Amino acid sequence: MVADRLARSTVRSLHDLDAVARRLGDGDLDARARPASVPELSEVGTTLNALAGRIRELLTRERESVADLSHRIRTPLTVLRIEAEALTSAEAARLTSAVDALERAVDQAIIEARRGVTDRGVASGGPVCDAVSVVYDRIGFWQVLAEEEGREVATDVPTTLLPVGLSAGDLAALVDALLGNVFAHTPEGTAFAVRLCGMPAGGVVLTVGDAGPGIPPGAVVLDRGASGGGSTGLGLDIVRRTAEASGGHIALGASPLGGLEVTVEMGPPGAGRAGPPPPPPPSVDHRVADPGMPSPGR
Repeated sequence: MVADRLARSTVRSLHDLDAVARRLGDGDLDARARPASVPELSEVGTTLNALAGRIRELLTRERESVADLSHRIRTPLTVLRIEAEALTSAEAARLTSAVDALERAVDQAIIEARRGVTDRGVASGGPVCDAVSVVYDRIGFWQVLAEEEGREVATDVPTTLLPVGLSAGDLAALVDALLGNVFAHTPEGTAFAVRLCGMPAGGVVLTVGDAGPGIPPGAVVLDRGASGGGSTGLGLDIVRRTAEASGGHIALGASPLGGLEVTVEMGPPGAGRAGPPPPPPPSVDHRVADPGMPSPGR
């Protein structure tokens, strides 16, 4: 009788594990195994539950990575759209340059999607780049559009080397998201300022402020999700996640110019997490519009 009861309990637990495994195989990542009376089977159930949680985490992370990489393509597309609206023969070279930038962004997206964690520099101590050269490059990229729209640009960027714990591509995407946000959410002719400085303990602080209308009262701006005007709400969320991956953070405040000021602190090489940042919860971003999309207003 004792053997019969033990056998029934064991078989029941095995059936439960089989059912959970089948549900996971069918894509139901909410399936979880119940504790079993047999210690060995209970341990298997715990491992299976941990595996289900890990699968959900990896799938979510991959979806966020694809969305972030796709967002980078928006920047050269913005240039292409603006140039095409007022194209003349004398501007053909600039349009070609924008198309080249688009191709480079696509190539970089493919490379990033195919690279593993160790290829991103984790095994060798983390990614690193010179923040000064990257910020100078991105300011020059947006300077052409600023001149066309009559925007005054004030820059305060040092000439000395400032290493930061990010790859050049990730830092460029961060700067593009901040500057693209200014163009998307402020009227033509609105001035903005870019400032970069080093920190005593290493790392850098990047500040982008504008003379626009600022953030509407009560607006949620740092969360990820759909927002008005066709935006996917990725811009500032990309900035936040990239800064946190380097061991830094992002803060919003009032700009001396009268509009919004975004301050991004980025840590020195080796200060960030070993691996990509965890996926944020879905929510709503009312400020950031993808470049090329209609602006939702502020």
